[in-house]
Amino acid sequence: MTVMPTLVALIGPVEPDLLETWLRHYREIGIERFTLGFHYPDHVTEDVKELLSDVCRREGIAPALVSGGPWHEHTNPQLTAELRGIAGDGWHLVADSDEFHTYPAPLADVLRDAEHRGTQTVGGLMLDRASADGTLTGWDPAAGLDAGYPLGAFLTHRLLRGDPRKIVLAHSSVVLSSGNHRAPGHRPINRPPVVVHHFKWRADIRDDLDRRYRHSLDGSWQTDSPAIPTEARRILDHLDQHNGRINVHDPDLAFRPVSLMHQPSWWVGEATQIVETWRPPARGHSQSGAMTSSPSP
Repeated sequence: MTVMPTLVALIGPVEPDLLETWLRHYREIGIERFTLGFHYPDHVTEDVKELLSDVCRREGIAPALVSGGPWHEHTNPQLTAELRGIAGDGWHLVADSDEFHTYPAPLADVLRDAEHRGTQTVGGLMLDRASADGTLTGWDPAAGLDAGYPLGAFLTHRLLRGDPRKIVLAHSSVVLSSGNHRAPGHRPINRPPVVVHHFKWRADIRDDLDRRYRHSLDGSWQTDSPAIPTEARRILDHLDQHNGRINVHDPDLAFRPVSLMHQPSWWVGEATQIVETWRPPARGHSQSGAMTSSPSP
């Protein structure tokens, strides 16, 4: 019998409704064990921390670690590795709190297929979600994320030029890179990649992007590459050029109606082509999408 994976995640100060919806999503696909950590930069208030603690208590989850301080580029991989050690041996499902996986088959079948092929990873690809008019807005939990952000596109890939690939499932013996974009020595072979619905572009994300950009430039949040400020600057410039909105009508971005309930009809061809041909931008440009991979601080 296939043992279901443990969900491992490092979570920032997201809105409680998102955390609750995220937990429900993964319980519905079969996850029973959660190893969660929280990291809070200095600007986060105690009431925000308490609201997220309340969600965990209601869901019967005790956080495995809680930390604070700057969100350096090395913070995510270091704390995620610590959480994976706590989760123990076996398969881990890794997902940021704004990432909702849609698998092409029941999760147990996906794991059995990976084990049969002898691979220790399963790969996904980020499908960035946006509101109907591109506004960075909130959402109604009663209506759901699909209603609040009905459009999807490869925004990370096409506009930010970041790494849109994600490792969604990994055996505990596999080491993951920053943001879970890669597993050195363990390239996923599943095709098409798993859909990773990326609900980053919500209300207040502009403040988060500004903060990350400023702290990266002044060195108070340490970075190992120009990816973080470069990618943040790209999306900030785009928002400035379009009255604070994502231009969902740009044909080069190709936003289309999508849903958490179904894999898009065009996904197999387009997503497979991206994961098989993606390469880091030339030196001096953005590298792996570290900015897009970390929970929004």
